[in-house]
Amino acid sequence: MSGLVARLGRSSAVHVAFAFVAMGSWALFANRAYPLPRMLLAGLVQGALSGCLTLFLKRVVERLSAAFSGPLRLVAPPVIALLGSATLLVTFHMLSGTPEILKTITVPLLVSTTYAALYNYSISKGRS
Repeated sequence: MSGLVARLGRSSAVHVAFAFVAMGSWALFANRAYPLPRMLLAGLVQGALSGCLTLFLKRVVERLSAAFSGPLRLVAPPVIALLGSATLLVTFHMLSGTPEILKTITVPLLVSTTYAALYNYSISKGRS
């Protein structure tokens, strides 16, 4: 059983699916005061964006971390990831007509930025 759990834990598809469900559900909750079609669209948009961001965030942080040195190596990658993610989320939610954009993107941005900062720190601490 632990072999199956380990394989699932390493699976990109599982990570993407988890991000889609978790953050799409958050978007449904954040937009619960609005009619069902608007709420569902917000959930689908957020789920899809979170899945895509999950897939690419690790690689982006690795490349950005390698591009900087000194104190910037610890700060720049997560800040750039935050700004890039926020830009994508706001743009797509505006285009899709999400009613509560700020509420919708706050949790996904907090989670992805925390991940980016922790992962960046973990890969940067061994470099000089």
